[in-house]
Amino acid sequence: MSSAVNQLLTILDLEQIEENIFRGRSPQVGWQRVFGGLVVAQALVASARTVEERAPHSLHGYFLLPGDPSVPIVYEVDRIRDGKSFTTRRCNAIQHGRAIFSLSASFQIEEPGLEHAVSMPKVPLPESLPSESEILRRFGESMPDSIRRWFVQERPIEIRPVDLGRYVRHDKGALEQYVWLRATGPLPSDPAIHRAVLAYLSDMTLLDVALGAHGHSVFDTGLQVASLDHALWFHRPFRADDWLLYAQDSPNSCGARGFARGLVFSHDGHLVASVAQEGLMRPKPASRGALF
Repeated sequence: MSSAVNQLLTILDLEQIEENIFRGRSPQVGWQRVFGGLVVAQALVASARTVEERAPHSLHGYFLLPGDPSVPIVYEVDRIRDGKSFTTRRCNAIQHGRAIFSLSASFQIEEPGLEHAVSMPKVPLPESLPSESEILRRFGESMPDSIRRWFVQERPIEIRPVDLGRYVRHDKGALEQYVWLRATGPLPSDPAIHRAVLAYLSDMTLLDVALGAHGHSVFDTGLQVASLDHALWFHRPFRADDWLLYAQDSPNSCGARGFARGLVFSHDGHLVASVAQEGLMRPKPASRGALF
C-alpha cells in the first residue's frame, strides 16, 4: 500500500468522542484549506458509523466555509429517521465553533428492483493512456507551474485524463471531459471504505469541466474557485482501487457559478455512481477584464 493511500485510510478512520460525535483531521501537506472531497468523505463515514446493516445510496452537502487544515474537524451526526427500509442522517462538520459543511445522507436496506443504466462512453482504456510519470516526462515543461507541482506530489488517487489538452494547452470550448481515477494502492475489502474513497475522489477534476469550457482550470490564480455544493448517488458495488471512468459534462455556467455533472463507471463498464456539483467561478477584481 502506498504511503499516501495509507494516510488517507488513517484520516478516514474517524475518532469517536461521543455517541454521535466524531473527530477527523486533514493531511499536513501545505494546503491553504481542507480539500472538499475529504470533508464529504469524512462526513459520510461519520454518518455511516451511526447506521447498522444499511448502505448509503445518496448524499447531498453544502460547503459553508473554507476548512482550516491546521485544526481537527468535529462531525456531529443527527439521527433524523430510522425507517423500515430507509435511514436518514444529517451531519455538520464544525471548526472554530462554526459549521463549515453540512451533509444529508440516506441509507437503504439491500433489496431487488427494476434495473437499467446508460452505457459507458467509448473512450480509450486507462492501460493505453500515459501514467502520471509519463505525462510529466512528456509534457511537464509545457505545463503551467501550478499544474506541474500538483502532478509531482504523491497522492492517494491516480489520475489519467483521456484528453491532456486541458492540462497542457488549456484548450477551450469542450463541455465534457473523461478522466480515469483509482486509488494508488490496494484497499481493504470493506465496501464502506470504497464508498468513502469514491466520495473523496468525486470532488476531483469535476469543476474543471465547467472551467475548461472557458480555457481555465482550478489552478488559475486569476479566479476565485470553490465547491458550493455536492451530491452523490451510489448505484452498484465497485472497487475504488480499480480504474473508474469519470465521465463529466457542464450544462451551464452563469452568475459566477458553474454547474457540472459526472457519471462514474467501473472498468468493466457498469454505472456505479452519479455526481452533481455547483462551484464558484468568480474572477478576482484585478483580473475581471482579462478573464471574461
